[in-house]
Amino acid sequence: MVKILVIHGPNLNMLGKRQPEIYGDTTLEEINRLLFDRAKKADVELIIKQSNYEGEIIQNLQELHMEVSGIIINPAAYTHYSIAIRDALSALKVPVVEVHLSNIYAREEFRQHSVIAPVCRGQISGFGSNSYLLALEALLMIL
Repeated sequence: MVKILVIHGPNLNMLGKRQPEIYGDTTLEEINRLLFDRAKKADVELIIKQSNYEGEIIQNLQELHMEVSGIIINPAAYTHYSIAIRDALSALKVPVVEVHLSNIYAREEFRQHSVIAPVCRGQISGFGSNSYLLALEALLMIL
């Protein structure tokens, strides 16, 4: 069975409450439910983690990458400056899809650069909670 790791970065546990005009009103639990429903239809197992801590995200990548066929990651604010997460991802042999709820290229200048994207197979942004479903579809096509 195909197994995919989904990592939600900092502040994503606040979805539905935090800036709904940017991130929408869908909660993280609702996004996870959508992902689990789609994964079940594709006979895919998901491991889903959320952390507000850079080190914990890296630990999850290091500990779980050998168990999975691919990774979906929303590094959130770490997208723009975490060389440590980038380095952890670049060491992996599985495909990675970066995902964002908002279109980071239509936002503040500092959000328009991803240090993560160059070590990923692709990036999906700007489609709200559907960004995650599109990332899952893209990863399934890659696999």
